[in-house]
Amino acid sequence: MQKLFDGLTNAFRKNRGELDFYLFEKVVRKYNPLDGIDTTFLLLQASGYPIETTVSGYRLKTYFTPIDEQIFTVIDIETNGSKPVRSQVIEVGAVKIQNGKIIDSFESFVNCAYLPEHISQLTGIEPKDLRKAPSRQEVLAELKDFLDDTIFVAHNVSFDYNFLSASFERFGLGVIGNMTLCTIDLAKRTIKAPRYGLAFLNEFLNLEMDSHHRAYSDALATSKILLKSIKALPPSIKTADDLIIFAKANTKKRKELKSKFSKPSKKSSKKSYKPA
Repeated sequence: MQKLFDGLTNAFRKNRGELDFYLFEKVVRKYNPLDGIDTTFLLLQASGYPIETTVSGYRLKTYFTPIDEQIFTVIDIETNGSKPVRSQVIEVGAVKIQNGKIIDSFESFVNCAYLPEHISQLTGIEPKDLRKAPSRQEVLAELKDFLDDTIFVAHNVSFDYNFLSASFERFGLGVIGNMTLCTIDLAKRTIKAPRYGLAFLNEFLNLEMDSHHRAYSDALATSKILLKSIKALPPSIKTADDLIIFAKANTKKRKELKSKFSKPSKKSSKKSYKPA
């Protein structure tokens, strides 16, 4: 499914955020030939991929959503190991951010029978905290509902995203299709600091988060980094999709993005983005 998510996103961006029925079917057939178009659309929505129908086809919601209106779900997880095939989530913390404010939150321990001593020492989580906690399936299902089709944000997002996506799939909840945003990448492009680890930025930026390696506390710290980074964005970064691209862009690409809307040439004016 990840190839389908990436293929659709690239196609949407090449076509100013919208695909007609023909182009959508063409991309779907390339990456997911076994399922029908209607079934694929429902799977995309169920996975959290931000897609919706239009009169003439489909649109990528994040392409048109202004940053202030976009909902970001900032997530942090604690696990009892590094590989989801051999390990599991033991704690989840998440906050939803919109227009610079926390609008919702979620946190839970996860039932677990095995907690290595070094993980307990690192996190401060004790085996007794997990014995009567909700089951993995229950917590993961609640988290998936909480995530919806918002942008998945984390500090080193690939770890949290991949671990949770594999865990969701293991329990029959499907993979994660949400757009992602890494606050390490974003901070490197908006905040001048010697290092960009979460613990260091917490102290360097005076985020005033006392605990580290606890899911909810780390999610809050990450959300503060996100908000500081958003305030430091160049004026040309207007939409949620602009932000996602900017966070991943190299120096040359970032310069292009910064000037993309400021002085469009006559040759490029037809291809410049026009907000909906």
